[in-house]
Amino acid sequence: MDESNSAKGRDSFDVETGNTLVHFFNRNVTPYATSTLGPKFDLVPVESQKDLMVNAARMHAQQEYDRILELVSVLQRQADDIKRRLDITDWVRAAKYDFQTYHGQTYWLVQDTRHNCTRLVHTGPDDWNTGIPAGYVYVCQVQWLGDYTWQEIS
Repeated sequence: MDESNSAKGRDSFDVETGNTLVHFFNRNVTPYATSTLGPKFDLVPVESQKDLMVNAARMHAQQEYDRILELVSVLQRQADDIKRRLDITDWVRAAKYDFQTYHGQTYWLVQDTRHNCTRLVHTGPDDWNTGIPAGYVYVCQVQWLGDYTWQEIS
């Protein structure tokens, strides 16, 4: 038979299992007790541990997913608002008007059905003494912003 502790390690020894000699058995690298003097342990129910881990992972991932979707919806609303501002800006640019516009001031976009055009006017639908002119259909109130875009005022 081979000599005992063939690796001559300080924390290792040879062990005999059945009729076989296992060289260099190191008790420091095994997760289980190697003698009756070691601490008592129970086997871990691996499948239930896996289920718990997967459930926790899914819960946290779902929370992150929901948070990201919330951020995406905020960005989508902002993008829609900017798109609307650009559309209004194009609409005002195409409108007819004969006065100086000023930043921060509000005006009205009107569809003039008599002359088949869009107009930018100072007066709102409630500002006329004699009533809204024939053919005027008020579309929206707009304001000129400092970045040279127009936004709809609700």
